[in-house]
Amino acid sequence: MKRPVTLFTGQWADLTLEEVCKKAAAFGYDGLELACWGDHIEVEKADQAYCDAKLALLKKYNLKLFSISTHLVGQAVCDNADIRHRGMLSDEVWGNGEPEGIRQRAAALVIETGAVAKRLGLKVVNGFTGSSIWHLNYSFPAVSQEMIQAGYDDFAKRWIPILDAYQKMGVKYALEVHPTEIAFDIETARKALSAVKNHPAFGFNFDPSHFGYQGVDYTKFIYVFAERVFHVHMKDVSWNDHPGTFGVFGGHLEFGDSVRLSYGSYNTQKQAISIGTKKNKLGAFASFNRKESTVTKQELHKFSSKTN
Repeated sequence: MKRPVTLFTGQWADLTLEEVCKKAAAFGYDGLELACWGDHIEVEKADQAYCDAKLALLKKYNLKLFSISTHLVGQAVCDNADIRHRGMLSDEVWGNGEPEGIRQRAAALVIETGAVAKRLGLKVVNGFTGSSIWHLNYSFPAVSQEMIQAGYDDFAKRWIPILDAYQKMGVKYALEVHPTEIAFDIETARKALSAVKNHPAFGFNFDPSHFGYQGVDYTKFIYVFAERVFHVHMKDVSWNDHPGTFGVFGGHLEFGDSVRLSYGSYNTQKQAISIGTKKNKLGAFASFNRKESTVTKQELHKFSSKTN
């Protein structure tokens, strides 16, 4: 069975949605996964008429929609917000920059994003959660388990009301398990699930590229959380097994530094293929880095047929 292959629009948000639709259709994609930034989905504006217009635009280019993503606002729900967050948050969410106010406004907007998903006829919102304890990872002086537990308690306090709202709407939230999040490997994913009491609206957006360079068994993740994988992203990545001048912490190099791209821990400047789930079956969605959009529709469908 061939799975739909779609383009995640997050890295294309400097283009209008219609421009992305034109390109995605020309590239041979079956649909899009819309980011909630740029003009792709503007949550504050997204009443039913707005959502119907977005669906009509996709239909015009024979493209389907399976999920939307709110990584930027979701990150702000649990983070200890600082000047880094200013560039990714709207004026409304940022407000006066006071961290607790940012967290509360971000949480409210994530709930509204679930309502937008429902208006679009979708069942899944992908995104981040942020974390109040990421800065304690691999730290010195030593961190107590009480400090770590406080972070999971904070996560539960902020996200259970969001998840309750999602459950009422018939929508699920898929956390992309990722460094900087409350869950960044198998063990922390278990802790996150436990913190929200295995909430039925909470699951994962599985992206194995975030596990490999950490030394995490990304195949095992699927077996451990099979019923909680609501969506999947995949990237064609590689990492250097030979000692280099920096490691998994990145050496404080710029993201696009040529040293990072050619020598070191891992290289993400290749195609990215994302995979999504629908009715508990894996479906394939594709997301390209814009520098190397060379994979053909036939190649992608050959890949997606293997995920059955």
